[in-house]
Amino acid sequence: MLDSLYDWFWWDRVWLPVNLTWSDLEDRDGLVYARASHLYVTVPYTIAFLLIRYLFESLIATPLAVSAGIRQRVRLKAEDNPILEHYYISQSRNPVQADIDGLSKKSSLSVRQVERWFRRRRTQDLPGVLKKFREASWRFVFYISAFIGGLIALHDKEWFYDTREVWEGFPKQSMLPSQYWYYILEMSFYGSLLLRVAFDVKRKDFKEQIIHHLATLVLLSFSWCANYIRIGTLVMLIHDASDVLLESAKVFNYAKWEKTCQSIFVVFAIVFMVTRLIIFPFWLIHCTWVYPVLQYPAFFGYYFFNVMLVVLLCLHIFWAYLILHMIKKFMFGNLTRDERSDFEEEEEEEEVESSLTEDEGEQQHKLGNGFSASETELKNGGFGCMSPPENMCRSKPVC
Repeated sequence: MLDSLYDWFWWDRVWLPVNLTWSDLEDRDGLVYARASHLYVTVPYTIAFLLIRYLFESLIATPLAVSAGIRQRVRLKAEDNPILEHYYISQSRNPVQADIDGLSKKSSLSVRQVERWFRRRRTQDLPGVLKKFREASWRFVFYISAFIGGLIALHDKEWFYDTREVWEGFPKQSMLPSQYWYYILEMSFYGSLLLRVAFDVKRKDFKEQIIHHLATLVLLSFSWCANYIRIGTLVMLIHDASDVLLESAKVFNYAKWEKTCQSIFVVFAIVFMVTRLIIFPFWLIHCTWVYPVLQYPAFFGYYFFNVMLVVLLCLHIFWAYLILHMIKKFMFGNLTRDERSDFEEEEEEEEVESSLTEDEGEQQHKLGNGFSASETELKNGGFGCMSPPENMCRSKPVC
């Protein structure tokens, strides 16, 4: 059963054009071809990327953030409550009103106190600016390194200037050392991003990011095995070009260098539109859709590869919409955050801060309506009324 499935998966007609077999892609006469077994090395490299990222964020990004005036924000913690904590972890972070009423009875708290506890608990889990700065710094360092490395590897290749050369001699195209490392490092990096996606900052396009990472890994793996390496390197290069600018804009945004951030964002928007919505579909997808069938009849791998490219194009269109929406706000002077960013963070913070302000007003109202000052002092530890509110010095988050 497994042997039959294995044979079907690696059937020549799935991966290669007609009249070609895997034996035609065996290393000989000084020619070296990509093999699926080469991809196993991405596993230790993925782990290595996770380790390098941890060291980078701890030893380089954090001191850099501190020098830029970014500090780890201390959030107001929700009071210990086993009943509410169990519901928060096992059921939902946003209980409906019926559940709030039930939790109020179980915990002997008022409905308002339960709502306030969940707001504080959600805010407690929100990422701070320091975490965002470290993540953006790491991605920026990789993307700029990959982009420069890609230019060095491709600047002297014929297919970099003429996409018809991508298919010259396909699929019997020998793999170059620069192509090997470009692929392996890119795949290992995206593998590390996929493993960390549940722990990184969750943004509005969280699902699209997962689809993007999976589509990228599938696309790179397939193009490696089917020897679509030349077009694969071009796809990686144009993606890295705009990613460098996006991550650098985020870094300056978190450091509150607003003018620098806005200038880089304008350049990013232009580069994104040119590379992702013009070069990618009208040069690269055109190259993979039109030229191969001039040499071989269409086969499954041809359709599969192009479908995956179209999936990426759809994601590009989605992100282009968000970017244009940001440009609209930018032109009218009310752009305050990345449309892809975790906008819920600001809402949660505002809810908690307004809740705390209302609580202070209620407490003062009670003191003026029959509650003794001594009772309130006991609640606050003796002279609580003389202490400043805990949220007085809390700054607004930068998304």
